[in-house]
Amino acid sequence: MCRYYVYILASKRNGTLYTGVTNNLLRRVEQHKKHEFDGFTAEYEVTMLVWYQVYSDIKSAIAMEKRIKRWRRKWKLQMIDSFNPDWRDLSAPLVDEG
Repeated sequence: MCRYYVYILASKRNGTLYTGVTNNLLRRVEQHKKHEFDGFTAEYEVTMLVWYQVYSDIKSAIAMEKRIKRWRRKWKLQMIDSFNPDWRDLSAPLVDEG
């Protein structure tokens, strides 16, 4: 069964945010950390995985990504705070599970 992930990266606590969707969360976060993508995430050092959600179908994942991108910043910060109150980089546990 395929899994799809909607994720939010941050530059630091309450810093710059980036929302994306992928079918391989660990690989995508590593690509952001290594600046394999020119543009926003590389320019603003948005490399810390602070929130993610798993979906079983791509249409639902894309719909959620679009929904989050329309949200006010305050709502995004509240969602991150409730999921990850310490704003830890959640990619480290993913590597350990690997």
